Amino acid sequence: MNDDQLLRYSRQIMLPQVDIAGQEKLLAARVLIVGAGGLGSPASIYLAAAGVGTLTIYDDDCVDLSNLQRQITHHIDDIGTDKVISTRQTLKKINPDTQVNAVKQRLTGQQLDREVEKADVVLDCSDNFTTRFALNNACVKHKTPLVSGAAVRFEGQVAVFTPGRNESPCYNCLYADTGEDVQNCASNGVIAPVTGIIGSIQALEAMKLLMAIGETLTGRLLVLDGLTLEWNSLKLRRNPDCPTCGAGQS
Repeated sequence: MNDDQLLRYSRQIMLPQVDIAGQEKLLAARVLIVGAGGLGSPASIYLAAAGVGTLTIYDDDCVDLSNLQRQITHHIDDIGTDKVISTRQTLKKINPDTQVNAVKQRLTGQQLDREVEKADVVLDCSDNFTTRFALNNACVKHKTPLVSGAAVRFEGQVAVFTPGRNESPCYNCLYADTGEDVQNCASNGVIAPVTGIIGSIQALEAMKLLMAIGETLTGRLLVLDGLTLEWNSLKLRRNPDCPTCGAGQS
């Protein structure tokens, strides 16, 4: 690290759990973020600010006026701009040292497989089950840690899946792939700060995974009720019959 980096990240470096070694792990890390909306915005901001070396962001949407209530990487002048481009511009203003790969497309198929294989950690900030299950399948295949977040109405949830480690379940252990789509903000609404809370937790969990510190949410589902501000932590167990990570899967 150079002198500017030592100063920029000094408040993290002074933490004994982080120190120089932890910060260097962040600087060398590659994180894949799928979705540049309500969750991807705060997650990407904090990961860039914290010094994660490379962020690869996929989203196939453009900025709309209705996004600005919660998607904090986008601004009024960005309406009509690709979300990934708007996000990259915002992150570069926060930390020009972070390399931001912005790709306007829905991440699917072989491209998804390649990106997951290259990543140290994957953040699922998407809003549909098709993407969530595809990401989970690839993360199980490549044993890549997956940080999954969701927010709708006044509710939010976060879970971490670490395939091949700590008897971790996978996303398919928690939710069955029935082909039905997930409830999303466009059809159900969402209160803005809940997306910020959940996205920020996703960033924190990703950093803990990258630095191998603390205790992550592996094996737990953290659920927020924003109306009562109550948190519930539910234990998750690996399903031996899971069609994705079960004993019968190679």
